[in-house]
Amino acid sequence: MNSIWSFMKKNYKVILLLLAISAILWSFIPKKPDNSPEKDQLLLELVTYLMERTHYDPPKLDDKFSEHVYKEYINALDPMKRYFLQSDIDEFAKYEYLIDDMIELKELSFFDITYERITQRMEEAKNIYTDVLSQPFNFTEEEDFDADYENLPYAKDEAELKDRWRKQLKLNTLSTLTDNLKIQEGTDIIDADEDEYDEFDNPVEKKDPKEKVKPTEKKSEEQLEKEARESTKKSLDEYFDNLKDLERKDWFSVYLNAIVERFDPHSFYFAPENKEKFDASMSGSIEGIGAVLRKKPEGVEINELVPGGPAWRGKEIETGDIILKVAQSPDEEPMDVVGMRLDNVVKQIKGKKGTTVYLTIKKIDGSIKVVAITREVIEFEETYAKSSVIKDGDKSYGLIQLPKFYIDFENKDNRNAFTDVAKEIKELKKQNVDGIVMDLRNNGGGSLQTVVDMVGLFVKEGPVVQVKSSKGKQQVLDDKGTAVVWDGPLVVLVNNFSASASEIFAAAIQDYKRGVIIGSKHTYGKGTVQNLVDLNELLKKQPFGDLGALKITLQKFYRINGGSTQREGVLSDVVLPDRYSYIDMGERDMDNAMPWDKIDRASYSPYNNNFEPAIRKSRQRIAENEQFKLIDENAKWINERKDEKKFSLNLEQYRKRLEENEKKIKKFKAISKYNNNLTFLSLPSEIERIKTDTILEKKRDRWHEMLNSDVYIEEGINILKDLENKKMANKPIENQIQIVNQH
Repeated sequence: MNSIWSFMKKNYKVILLLLAISAILWSFIPKKPDNSPEKDQLLLELVTYLMERTHYDPPKLDDKFSEHVYKEYINALDPMKRYFLQSDIDEFAKYEYLIDDMIELKELSFFDITYERITQRMEEAKNIYTDVLSQPFNFTEEEDFDADYENLPYAKDEAELKDRWRKQLKLNTLSTLTDNLKIQEGTDIIDADEDEYDEFDNPVEKKDPKEKVKPTEKKSEEQLEKEARESTKKSLDEYFDNLKDLERKDWFSVYLNAIVERFDPHSFYFAPENKEKFDASMSGSIEGIGAVLRKKPEGVEINELVPGGPAWRGKEIETGDIILKVAQSPDEEPMDVVGMRLDNVVKQIKGKKGTTVYLTIKKIDGSIKVVAITREVIEFEETYAKSSVIKDGDKSYGLIQLPKFYIDFENKDNRNAFTDVAKEIKELKKQNVDGIVMDLRNNGGGSLQTVVDMVGLFVKEGPVVQVKSSKGKQQVLDDKGTAVVWDGPLVVLVNNFSASASEIFAAAIQDYKRGVIIGSKHTYGKGTVQNLVDLNELLKKQPFGDLGALKITLQKFYRINGGSTQREGVLSDVVLPDRYSYIDMGERDMDNAMPWDKIDRASYSPYNNNFEPAIRKSRQRIAENEQFKLIDENAKWINERKDEKKFSLNLEQYRKRLEENEKKIKKFKAISKYNNNLTFLSLPSEIERIKTDTILEKKRDRWHEMLNSDVYIEEGINILKDLENKKMANKPIENQIQIVNQH
């Protein structure tokens, strides 16, 4: 949920403060090479200095602060308690209440000892799992694996640690063995006629029934057990091979963020490569060749080609090819990338659009060739807004799905969520839609200014959100100059993962009584504003190269009714049961989250709309809807299972437990089979694009297929019908003080 706001770039007082800090920090600059303890000291000093002096509500750096940082850092290094021994923890414990003092002294001895120890223990772990997986497991024994890592003590000695690894590996192998036995017995582990759900409650692509696995030979249980162990070892080998790429600076980023995130969950230090990834996720694009890479012992593998990208269009490289060397011109000596850290390979291949990179490729057939690829701007389609016309009988409605409030901070003229959504609304209006569902499910936020502008597409000019600085100064951000593009019936669909800018949008629509908010009981509850500070801009003449960036919480934002979304989120007008209905999640469940509070109400005039009749009808429909009843039952079952931590390592007991769970799962499969009997159509402009883009056509077909099983969209349409029948008021109440909803 790490949103970033452009608004703070306009706050000159903060900029002046940062400039003053940069002047002070000249005295901290050592003269040593990159990736050294001296660079770590500089980063520690610079980052903590900035956090203490610019954060909205900095905690006191004392023993309590040290205690929390210590626990978070050790947990980040070894969350499953499979590396450190109790003796290691006893050795570390003397630093538990000294971290605040060590920050002041630029002392790194705690980091040094933990860095050396974790790298040592990881190297030892490779020997442990290799040894354990060299021998068959006995799945007839009665023993359990305890996965309650939070309450699990550290292993008291190497023998206990090895036994802990043995049980974890035995469970992994048992899971694979069980799957393989089911395949061999002819009971597929995947029902190819049914959808699965991902972690965000989205149906994933259906499997073709023709793809059901048909075993070609009967293998013994011993053979299958051996194959399962080999599969487990292969996965671990790849994992530990990637760990080898981690350098001191990577581990130091973990330590630094244990300190930074103690201030609040959304302040964060970005190492240089992570800053680039963050920028790409915010803009939805990157400059490169359009290939997803994966490190292999023999080189860097092309793991995936981005449809429509230059590598995909060129047809000279394909998935599975291995990159051996990279050159920036046909005349220069190419750089050998075999064994190179993956991030460094990516840096060599990425570059400005219009430039060319020369890749020495080993093809799948073993042949070697040099391929020249001209870099382009690669857009990630899943980042951008998309729309569909929904046909329900002779009525038409519009759906706009917005994954995030994206913007390119480096070039404001590039695509952004505000202009894209405005374009989608205008096209939907040409299709004579009678209402719009704005789908903000799983939208983690984005640009503050973008959401302020976007509210103006639906609401007449006025305040959208309030912001408050650490000094207590309040400011109202108005939608100024944005023309209303849609004044008809509006439903905003949210869930537990709708955060930050999504909450600003939903809260403004709710406070203006402009539309109905439906979805999870509440949204995520992130009510803070961050600014991204490029550390290189503060210290341009330091000797260490790129220092990365720091995201700092500088303000809190508030609804125009004065309430905060911090911790509380936005409460839905209509609560729709979902898979997480009984599980607490969001900002309210973080011990380092900032508190909820409220400020004065802004001056605004709500619309003269009464949504209560539509809300009552919706609640009645939900109570009587069998699909929602089944979803609610599934949510209760998920809640019951979430605390299960012990797993039997006996094959028969394990399979018995799986069978019991599968009976329930089979019942809940009906959720994905639901059909809402709505028809989903692409907009005319998209239909034109589809004529020459078969990849886009397949993506939209899959999306429409998933929407057909979406009961939440169906209820959104039902509410739009009720709002349409009631007729929306298109004018705010003028010169009248009204108590607004205090959600």
